[in-house]
Amino acid sequence: MSTSLYLTQAAAIRPRTFKLAELLGALSYALDLTEGQPAGHCIRCCWIGTRIGETLGLSDDELRDLYFTLLLKDLGCSSNAARICELYLADDISFKRDFKTIDGSLSSALRFVFAKTGLESGLSERIRAIVNILQNGGEISRSLIETRCHRGADIAARMRFSKRVQDGILSLDEHWDGSGKPEGLKADAIPQISGIALLSQVIDIFHTENGDAAALGEARARAGDWFDPALVEAFLKAQSDPEFWTVLKSADIEARVFAMKPARISEPVDEDYLDDIAAAFSDVVDAKSPFTADHSNRVTLYTDMIAEEMGLDQAHRRWLRRAALLHDLGKLGVSNQVLDKPGKPDEEEWNSIKRHPAESEAILLRVHAFRDIAPVAAAHHERLDGKGYPYGLKGEEICLEARILTVADVFDALSADRPYRAAMPVARALAILDADAGVAFDPNCIAALKTGLAKLNAEVAAA
Repeated sequence: MSTSLYLTQAAAIRPRTFKLAELLGALSYALDLTEGQPAGHCIRCCWIGTRIGETLGLSDDELRDLYFTLLLKDLGCSSNAARICELYLADDISFKRDFKTIDGSLSSALRFVFAKTGLESGLSERIRAIVNILQNGGEISRSLIETRCHRGADIAARMRFSKRVQDGILSLDEHWDGSGKPEGLKADAIPQISGIALLSQVIDIFHTENGDAAALGEARARAGDWFDPALVEAFLKAQSDPEFWTVLKSADIEARVFAMKPARISEPVDEDYLDDIAAAFSDVVDAKSPFTADHSNRVTLYTDMIAEEMGLDQAHRRWLRRAALLHDLGKLGVSNQVLDKPGKPDEEEWNSIKRHPAESEAILLRVHAFRDIAPVAAAHHERLDGKGYPYGLKGEEICLEARILTVADVFDALSADRPYRAAMPVARALAILDADAGVAFDPNCIAALKTGLAKLNAEVAAA
């Protein structure tokens, strides 16, 4: 049986509905990548925060919204990655990871900025960056958080979540004493689920870094400034159950989180909702760099165009569109210092780029609903001659769907702006594909792309 036939059959026989909690919990590993957090951060936060909500006696509806706010709290985090690199002259992923481990005081924040800004830049460039941050630090911080929080709330709305979930994400970085961002909300003006989500985040980060005592210490120390004291008290009560820490440290925490009541009462996911979720997570990926804005949507358009010309049926095309939307999930784990670099990447940088298809595959394999598209996403940088990556597949080892996606992806990369060059004219991009037809790319896929583009141009001209 060919790989292409196997994948087609796998898509045809899978269940028609999926559990929302398991689907989004598995996809939350992609959000962990962009924040530089150890795998399972959002899952662990979900355990911590939901247990706090249970201790507070929240209603079933409130617990459900809290549960999904915790899983999706970092939906907007990719949107400020490029700006962090630009302002701090630093790797966005390690910068965001390490910043969360400081104690929250102004002096610690200043020491962090001095220690992290422009370490690989020239002295004068580093000094200019630090001076800019010192002069405009408040506005810079507010702008970065506002971008992230608004983007996250918007994506949650696209995923059909309630206003309470949207507001929970929007106000994630507000502090009880009014010192937070972006609006400086204070006390009861902050949505309770936002406060629980931020508390859960801090607990997980300090617990992962330094253990139970460190997490407890940070929660107590920030009660009354960052956190509502009542939430800290609820956490202290929740963590007194020995199971709290045992499950948090256990290998089966994911199963325990998916067995919690909010997960059991959430609605199933049908095919239309699955399309919306795939589109929403493609937005998370494309928000990471100004040079990839709308890349996944364009690749999906070209992929579907080729698939239609090659005679794939509607169900097969719908399945393949999801692979196109999610093929670059792994890029969330690549620093914008690499993605947006105007020059040629060095060996280490190139290796980090080459890992992203395998990272996409690893995330999608976690998601039952998307497991069958994982091999397609993994192979979108393979070449017929075996010189591609990450696995060096060649010839018939590369399924038809991956060949289609590869041509669509390369065509968009050539015909869109990149940090190292301007967009190429369509004719030039097609000529480059032709030059490697049969060597890197499937000639039939290239021919189908040309036919589809010609039809599209004719339709536009006739409109």
